[in-house]
Amino acid sequence: MTAMFENAMFENSMNGKDDTVHNDKDRFTAVELAALRSDLLQGGMIDSYEAAELLQIFLMGRGYGVSPKAALDAAGRVEMAGCALPVLQYELENLALVM
Repeated sequence: MTAMFENAMFENSMNGKDDTVHNDKDRFTAVELAALRSDLLQGGMIDSYEAAELLQIFLMGRGYGVSPKAALDAAGRVEMAGCALPVLQYELENLALVM
């Protein structure tokens, strides 16, 4: 499903269409969020510590700092929400510390 979503986003960008709605606080694209969600779901989110580490790696790879404790708390909230994209986006935006 992630591949289909990414292909649709690519095709839209090639056709000059951008269905992504951004506001000033949006820091991550829909494709990035979908890929992260897929990674979290494939890992089963069995271990909150591993999920928190994945959130940290995602943010650090984009130049943001993140508190390990805050990442663990956010991973728990994302897990409780069933890894819903709006919750994942909200948690990431609140975790991301500008370096």
